[in-house]
Amino acid sequence: MTEEKTGNPVNASYTHAQALEILAAGRPEHIKAAAEKVLDTLGEVDVVVNRTGLAMLPLIDTVRSTAFHLGEVLVSEAHIRVPDRAVEGYGAVVGRDLEHAMGMAVIDAAIAAGHQADLIVELLNAEQRHQDEEDRQLLQKVEATRVQMETF
Repeated sequence: MTEEKTGNPVNASYTHAQALEILAAGRPEHIKAAAEKVLDTLGEVDVVVNRTGLAMLPLIDTVRSTAFHLGEVLVSEAHIRVPDRAVEGYGAVVGRDLEHAMGMAVIDAAIAAGHQADLIVELLNAEQRHQDEEDRQLLQKVEATRVQMETF
């Protein structure tokens, strides 16, 4: 059995996949600000890809357990290389925010290089707390609309 390569963990708290999920759903202004701080000390960066495009949105039919494509979604993606550190970074976000995708790619490259881990963990912790709070507030609004039905 083969294991899927998930990249370097940020620290004991976050796997590489978890970090990318948090960054993709994070507040763009916070991701961009952190990326600027990281970029100042990361070294020369080569941009491989920086573009927007449409990607198919897969979904699973819960009745038949088959995959199908619901439609297309606009995504922004960025792929960079840092030759001095021999690492690459990738970022993809839903929408047209190329700067968010590029910021995510810079942070991903820093994770791969083990560069400024304290700053990145602080960012991930703050974004995770913010996302958890937003989820909690949304669930409270949903709960307020719940109707109790009695069965006969």
